Amino acid sequence: MTQAQQMPLFPPRSVKQLVDDVENLTQEIQDLYCSDEIPWILGVSFGKDSSAVLQLIWYAIAALPLEKRTKTIHLITTDTLVENPIISTWVRNCIKQVKLAANQQKMPVEPHLLHPSVQETFWVCLMGKGYPAPRNGFRWCTDRMKIQPVNHFIREMVRSHGETIVVLGTRKAESSKRAATMKRHEAGRVRDRLSPNSRLINSLIYTPVEDWRDDEVWLYLMQYPNPWGGDNKDLFTMYRGATADNECPLVVDTSTPSCGDSRFGCWVCTMVDQDKSMQAMILNDEEKEWMQPLLDIRNELDIKNDRDKRDFRRIYGRVELFERNMGDDTTSVEPIPGPYTKIWREHWLRRVLEAQTQIRKTAPLEMRDITLITPEELSEIRRIWLEEKHEFDDSLPRIYEEVTGEPFEDSRPAAERKLLGSDEWAVIEEICSEDKMHLELMAKLLDTERQYYTKPRRTGIYGDLDKCFETSSRSKEEAIGNAHYQRNLKKAVEDIKANPTEKIQQFKDAIAQTNCSAKNDTVDIAKLKEELESNSNQSRQLSWADIKFSPPNSGEEKPSD
Repeated sequence: MTQAQQMPLFPPRSVKQLVDDVENLTQEIQDLYCSDEIPWILGVSFGKDSSAVLQLIWYAIAALPLEKRTKTIHLITTDTLVENPIISTWVRNCIKQVKLAANQQKMPVEPHLLHPSVQETFWVCLMGKGYPAPRNGFRWCTDRMKIQPVNHFIREMVRSHGETIVVLGTRKAESSKRAATMKRHEAGRVRDRLSPNSRLINSLIYTPVEDWRDDEVWLYLMQYPNPWGGDNKDLFTMYRGATADNECPLVVDTSTPSCGDSRFGCWVCTMVDQDKSMQAMILNDEEKEWMQPLLDIRNELDIKNDRDKRDFRRIYGRVELFERNMGDDTTSVEPIPGPYTKIWREHWLRRVLEAQTQIRKTAPLEMRDITLITPEELSEIRRIWLEEKHEFDDSLPRIYEEVTGEPFEDSRPAAERKLLGSDEWAVIEEICSEDKMHLELMAKLLDTERQYYTKPRRTGIYGDLDKCFETSSRSKEEAIGNAHYQRNLKKAVEDIKANPTEKIQQFKDAIAQTNCSAKNDTVDIAKLKEELESNSNQSRQLSWADIKFSPPNSGEEKPSD
């Protein structure tokens, strides 16, 4: 936000006014801290805003006598495992400094580094499950990687203490949207600067620097020394030269914007057009050119039209259609693309392992132990490919060894015990020739039987085998054609139910619009019309089973139509 945009909301203050505000905030923090036993949770990223808040609170609590420092202040920061490597190292060093200084100064500050669960990490979702790179319409990363770990920690604190106060460095001057959101929360305030949050039950939000401008944050950091042994000038140097001066704050709800332009964001972020921050780091500092492979992967992920890389079915195996507005008052009914295909999931795995191997050879010594994808993530990806996607060729260990030159060691017990493998996969590939759907069906059927073979009870096997046929027995053209057929049929039935006598011809037209897989379907039109008319005043809804599976004696007389 520009200075001109900030001035109407926050007119410039003199240095003396800022100093007075700091003194008032110090007293406010002390009074709030000593007023009850409610624990504090301070969200930090160790960027400018959260560092300023931590510094304000540190000075305020340090001014209290030791006997009043009885309430622990929990510092939480989230490592999504795809953070900018420079910032990840910075944050970990800050945490070490805070722990050491808290012990030496007898400060009730306890840092916590949070992580998403291994099932919800970026690479497990993208490579394992096949989720496409995040977009504004499908921003699956924020909730899984940031909100859930924070909310889990806060809920645990609420269970232990009944309620909490969450301290954040959010400011109204960050954006007009942020200002509007904070203003809405102010309407429900129960005490000065303490706002409720609907997503965090029994938690109040405290925002001490909500009215500060950017320049006031930097002025405070430059004039007041860092109390836990850090150097605020180093922080300023990290921000200097950045294309966008943004910080990625602690995320507690989905209203928080993407941090893709930020030095304190994820290096894989595709929520923005360009990662200007990483580009600035590489261009402005020769010592950071080793991060170029990361930027290349991020740019490769950020493709607007990735339909050729994704399945034509949704992740649960069904074709779903949506109407796309083509302009000129015309629409096109198209299938919704699903997860990345097998070949592309394997491609992203290879690319990340190649980047990790290259960086470990070319990066500065302090960065050569970098881990872009953890062994736990690799193990979970392998499990998903084998057990959920039935890809028993088990390509992950092979790709890992080809790229790294080292054998893959899976931490899961009995991970190497399997009845089907790459040899069996090669056989069915040869049998199915170029028919990918036939290959997929055979693999699913064989692996489903294999999974039940190892179970003490085989209850449910027939249902799972049916699902294999439902999702993989049609070619792409047949499956899409059948989805259109079902859509037309559903629309026609709805119209007939609204007006049975006049819409029967539309139903006949819909029946005629079949694909080759539906040509053998027959419907008793007269029977359907009779049932619709007789049930028009009843609450029972006609189902597809009523249409397709009529009683045996219903076909004695063929309709004249």
